[in-house]
Amino acid sequence: MSDRGLLHGKSVVITGASSGIGAAAAQLFAREGARLTLAARRKDRLQEVVGKVEAAGGRATAVVADVTRADDMRAVAQAAVDAYGGLHAAFNNAGWTSTGTPMHLMGDDEYDRIMDVNARGVWNAMRAQIAVMLGRGGGAIVNTSSVAGVRATGASAPYIAAKHAVIGLSKAAADEYAEQGIRVNALVVGSTRTELMQEVLTATPALLKPFTERAIQRRLAAPEEVAQTAAWLCSDRSSFTTGAAVPVDGGWTAK
Repeated sequence: MSDRGLLHGKSVVITGASSGIGAAAAQLFAREGARLTLAARRKDRLQEVVGKVEAAGGRATAVVADVTRADDMRAVAQAAVDAYGGLHAAFNNAGWTSTGTPMHLMGDDEYDRIMDVNARGVWNAMRAQIAVMLGRGGGAIVNTSSVAGVRATGASAPYIAAKHAVIGLSKAAADEYAEQGIRVNALVVGSTRTELMQEVLTATPALLKPFTERAIQRRLAAPEEVAQTAAWLCSDRSSFTTGAAVPVDGGWTAK
């Protein structure tokens, strides 16, 4: 931990914290001085992340929660208040997708799950977080969208629709709560080496080539590279940045 870190003394919620970008963010944010409330569905994986944070000298509280349930997200926000006295920032990173199923063959259950986790999950989380932040004079929220939030990528249609919605929700919230001191931004994340990405590539190996070749840097990102941008947006150093869809994509959307 650092007493001069980007997030020193800040209470921060991270959803989807049990693996991938969320787990990397937990460790990075802790090194930058944040006090963490980590949320995910998998208790064992979540506890592993908490253990790593604490072993490095950080502070973290685990809350087993599902972003698709509004009550769970309210419980997560309240846990941050109970543990650390408030909530200064949130990184809403939980997500899920599938690939390879054409729209006309996709079942309603698959569509619902993708939309619920990616779009409703951000909706539920932001409402709970904003309610707490309004009581303390503001805060910063970062939502994980994707290159799929600005263009068709080869991912499933509902995922593309949901990630577009994440950017829309972020812009709307930034506009609605600016006068109350709440900043909201979205990350336009490119292909990243996460558990979810591995599942996608296992199901559809042919996607590896377009996922890497479309980016200027022609590689997948490491989860911590995405977490670095999230940390900056959660910090006071990005005080004049809100309502933005910030590319963290190796240059994919530059072309």
